[in-house]
Amino acid sequence: MSLAMPETALRPVHAEHAWRGPDMARRSDWIRPLTAAEIEAMAQAVERLDATGIDIAAITATDFQVPALQGLIDEIRLATLHGRGFILVRGMPVARWSKRQCGIAYFGLGAHLGEAMSQNALGHILGHVQDIGLDYNAPNNRGYQTAARLPYHTDSSDIVGLLCLKPSKAGGLSTIASSSAIYNAMLEQRPDLVAQLTSPVYRDRRGEVPEGAEPWYAVPVFNPMPDGALVTTYVRSAMRKAQRFAEVPRLTPRLEEACDMLDALAESPEIHLDMEFRPGDMQFINNHWVMHSRTAFEDFPEPENRRHLFRLWLACADGPDLPEVFTKHWQGANANGRPGGIRVPGVELNAPLEAE
Repeated sequence: MSLAMPETALRPVHAEHAWRGPDMARRSDWIRPLTAAEIEAMAQAVERLDATGIDIAAITATDFQVPALQGLIDEIRLATLHGRGFILVRGMPVARWSKRQCGIAYFGLGAHLGEAMSQNALGHILGHVQDIGLDYNAPNNRGYQTAARLPYHTDSSDIVGLLCLKPSKAGGLSTIASSSAIYNAMLEQRPDLVAQLTSPVYRDRRGEVPEGAEPWYAVPVFNPMPDGALVTTYVRSAMRKAQRFAEVPRLTPRLEEACDMLDALAESPEIHLDMEFRPGDMQFINNHWVMHSRTAFEDFPEPENRRHLFRLWLACADGPDLPEVFTKHWQGANANGRPGGIRVPGVELNAPLEAE
């Protein structure tokens, strides 16, 4: 079966999510502080749920009904799924709550945006971005478990959310880039290289293999849609790691050149937007429209002070239209037909409060 995209004329993307970093840096409307009333309402809901002993993985939107947060939820959904593709919500009172209470608040809020998907082979639907001493270059290791710089990439969900519990001692700057802005720049400067990225490229599943799947998969980086939108998925390290499989085609000089240009554009100060995480910051981004990165960081020596972010992968019923390859050949789909995350046979979904 062919995995190629249907023939679609390559044309620039004209949409709100085709932004450039310097323009966003001059604005502040993408930063949304929590109000005192919202914090208090959230705190009451958290305390109520915490007292029941509920498993965080079992929390639904019905469990976390907080009318005072409806305006916030609507703003997050509008920005991420129907607007510029990202928002930074500031002010969750993480310092006054236990780690479990922070998890309840964050997971409960996320439940109103979408269904939490598994982020790894362990079935974690509440993930942990934390250096646990792994080697980023090892085939089955994931960059979020290291202190290394993470190149620009996307994750396997409609929305990826991060909640900062503890920032690093130094570094760890979050940086994001509009994949449509990168695509438009490449289309203007080197349309021949764009063609390399609209054909399927092979990526390593890094040992997280769904039932009946190969340990690798193939999907285009740039997926132009018939309505003029663009859906992007990119993890260059997984492309390189897939070369360990003899049956995977070898990376070509032209494909490497295309990826080099994509990376250089994302790194350009004319494209990306930097933001510093404070304790209590929640970042939500649309994986299909926004690529993200992180600078390397130095951590505190004390375990209790080390950098720690909670992470959510959310499948959203009202997410953008996706090519069939996303849900058929790559990730599978949930009941709503949205990307299904990483599911390994026999692994139950769970929400641990510590990195594993």
